[in-house]
Amino acid sequence: MRRRDFLIAGAVLGAAGLGLGGCSSYGGSAQESAGGEAGRHWGFVVDVEAFREKADLDAICEACHSAHNVPRIDNPKEEIKWIWGEPFEETFAEYANEHMGESLRDASVPVMCNHCEEPPCVRVCPTRATFKRADGIVEMDYHRCIGCRFCMAACPYGARSLNFSDPVDYLETVNSEYPVRTRGVIEKCMMCADRIDKGLMPLCAEASNGTILFGDLNDPDSEVSRALEESFAVRRRASLGTGPSVYYIVKGGEQRA
Repeated sequence: MRRRDFLIAGAVLGAAGLGLGGCSSYGGSAQESAGGEAGRHWGFVVDVEAFREKADLDAICEACHSAHNVPRIDNPKEEIKWIWGEPFEETFAEYANEHMGESLRDASVPVMCNHCEEPPCVRVCPTRATFKRADGIVEMDYHRCIGCRFCMAACPYGARSLNFSDPVDYLETVNSEYPVRTRGVIEKCMMCADRIDKGLMPLCAEASNGTILFGDLNDPDSEVSRALEESFAVRRRASLGTGPSVYYIVKGGEQRA
């Protein structure tokens, strides 16, 4: 039996409650795994009103997707995306209203994996292909992913995509320094964990010219912490208790709140 077939069989049996030890994470808590620096909590702070047009986000998406071999698929049912733009009223439906200012109404809000403090995707993954590092980054082991899509169903942010086809067929160029996924594998934003481990910034923050800040949310002197202290910020569906690590600054909100 091939390793992938074995993992699929194990996941099915585990989900059925037949007690395979390798599937003990199914339905469990989102415990932290090895990797990352303990005590850190990496996160993003996004200036919403800086993204008034789609073009403001295009360069950032291109930097991320080209470096991580994200295939460009036009079919919206099969598209793969790590970072993309959505209208404010769809991203933050609970805050949208008919009196919303033009700068918010026209904003193309950058959205991505929220690297939650309590990630539901980690709890439901039957093979531990998805795990949370000690520094808060929710990462994936592509070799363990069986494409069951439990994580896609559990994620309330739509941050995960399934490769219905071979992604190589949709890549104009391939970055040999980053693994290319295969058909049947889920993928998502990894917060550039490989770059962070080398002391570098995530590509989206580096390409944003200051409109996406990155740093340690546990450090009160970090750039992200200072920005949050000085501004009114919201998180996507925070009421669900997932604890998103991506904050969105809404200028002027401190006067309106």
